[in-house]
Amino acid sequence: MDPCPFVRLLVGNLAVKLPVSPKPSLSRVHPSSSPCHCKIKLKGFPDQVAAAPLIQVAEDRDLNPEGNKSLAACFSLNKTLLDKINAKGSSNFLLKIKVYADPDGNSCGLASGKLLGKITIPLDLRGAESRPFVFHNGWVAIGDDKSKKKGSSAQLYLSVRAEPDPRFVFQFGGEPECSPQVFQVQGSVKQAVFTCKFGFRNSSDRNLLSRSSMAERSTSRKWLSSFKAKNDQYSKERKGWSVTIHDLSGSPVAMASMVTPYVPSPGSNRVSRSNPGGWLILRPGGGTWKPWGRLETWREPCGSDAVGYKFDLFHDDIASTATTSTVASSTVSTKQGGTFTIDTTTNVQTPINTPDGSCDFGSLSRPGSRPGSGSGSDFGFGFLHHSLNGGFVMSSTVEGEDKCSKPEVEVGVRHVTCTEDAAAFVALAAAVDLSMDACQPFSGKLRKELRQQGQNFVV
Repeated sequence: MDPCPFVRLLVGNLAVKLPVSPKPSLSRVHPSSSPCHCKIKLKGFPDQVAAAPLIQVAEDRDLNPEGNKSLAACFSLNKTLLDKINAKGSSNFLLKIKVYADPDGNSCGLASGKLLGKITIPLDLRGAESRPFVFHNGWVAIGDDKSKKKGSSAQLYLSVRAEPDPRFVFQFGGEPECSPQVFQVQGSVKQAVFTCKFGFRNSSDRNLLSRSSMAERSTSRKWLSSFKAKNDQYSKERKGWSVTIHDLSGSPVAMASMVTPYVPSPGSNRVSRSNPGGWLILRPGGGTWKPWGRLETWREPCGSDAVGYKFDLFHDDIASTATTSTVASSTVSTKQGGTFTIDTTTNVQTPINTPDGSCDFGSLSRPGSRPGSGSGSDFGFGFLHHSLNGGFVMSSTVEGEDKCSKPEVEVGVRHVTCTEDAAAFVALAAAVDLSMDACQPFSGKLRKELRQQGQNFVV
């Protein structure tokens, strides 16, 4: 099936210019010392807050900002939302920005401090699914009296741009530990594309990367009947979990394997950041599995109901080397859930030139991509690393504890050229979802699908 249309709305290049005053203001806001920040609002999305550097210039001098050439906020709109917005008209869909100055320098991110001004930008997104639009790129007055001559009131520099961002969407038919099918979704149409097999690695498969065959090993095992332990020993560690993604022909096309056990830190019942559990995301090649990425997860300290994560990409297919790049690092609430996201736009400052204007933040979608053979063997396993020049890569939904989780995975079209590409992201999504269970406090009991018979036996 074809990918689903998405549009990304990007706001960036923020800077604030205040008229130079020879005397300090009674409000304590002065260009030479006061940091600024912006609260960016779009209906239906959480507010986003970003810093905006001050530019000190003479009143009669015009100057483009040289400082904050980066992304400030990003909003992703799917086809359903776009149709709803376009039906109501652009006058009803507004980007609102409030600009604050913080004389004390400690309220950025709290949307507090002295309000310098605000602006509203109408967004007409008709046609944005097929071509980029620049809604604003330059200075705009934000002071209370915008009728004053140019340069005599507070001004905000910003760029607002929309870009097409088509994505493949995949939906797990059930929880990953229940070995569900995985469907590609387009609107109301679903089509099975993968099967997901959950299991436990056995002791003979400890050195996963040395396997010379892709043949699936049986998950059944003979446990030492004489080895007996008390029930309270069953929860001392969680290890050996694996998820194998198969295409519809039954061939394995990706795998997520827990290679670092989840164990409680000394004196607690939590997996700590200093000793996280770890997964390898693997792709097939040359009759064996080759590492593509490494996911580490942990439980945030007491008082924070969240699971932290970090995802690294290998620059080659050797897991023992230190040549990796961290492409995602954040937290997910264990109560409300959230989204695991790889989006590198915030770290890219590649100039973008279009007939309608220019933007310095983020790298947008580039036409053209290398064709894949479908085998994965001629594509290379550093493919994502070499194409991460900014932009959306993937996202996966994560449910909170005690909730049925059927991850929905979105993958940027330019990152998928063959089946194995898509399967690697699906395997990563399964590992993220299972990590929420692996990071549960060890005082509790896992659901039966995650408890192997004789779990106390070290594998």
